Amino acid sequence: MRELLHTLDHRLLLALNGAHSPVLDKVMTFASDRYVWIPFYGVLIIWLLYHYQHRAKAVLPLLIGAVALADSITSKLFKPLVGRPRPCHAPDLAPLLHLPDGCGGQFGFMSSHAANSVALAVFLLLALPAGRFRGLKVWVFLWAALLSYSRVYLAAHYPSDVVSGWLVGALLGWLAAWAFSKADPYWWPPASPPTLV
Repeated sequence: MRELLHTLDHRLLLALNGAHSPVLDKVMTFASDRYVWIPFYGVLIIWLLYHYQHRAKAVLPLLIGAVALADSITSKLFKPLVGRPRPCHAPDLAPLLHLPDGCGGQFGFMSSHAANSVALAVFLLLALPAGRFRGLKVWVFLWAALLSYSRVYLAAHYPSDVVSGWLVGALLGWLAAWAFSKADPYWWPPASPPTLV
């Protein structure tokens, strides 16, 4: 079973990395660039401060904490602990890969890009009021999907690195949203009992 998963991981990586074009190279390199996130995060923080004012004091620390923890757990704990080389550092794979963005650090398990973006998306999905801000919620999930795809396209990660990053990010986003529901009950009003007509 383990050998089958290993084979599928490699085949999917080669398929996604092999389906490249000059336009996709630029799009995926742009999406993976950490400096692209800074303006987005800045606008998001301003938006939260504007819309939620004093409640942003509860939202922002939990959101930032979830993203920072996702980054630390994947980069500082799992990558050195597991020690799995990135595909572009694997001697058997490197000659077969298209590397438009070069090759990153030595280890790749888990993807911090995937974990960070999914932590953000899950937290906003659960913490923002249900039925409102659908555009923002859809956008952050599309962004997380593009970012995750870009990591495999660029051969910076195996698909399993990305999926495991999703799981860590989703768990941390959920925990942060749960903590927010406990810290700010006004934001999470109890469901009103059904009325008889």
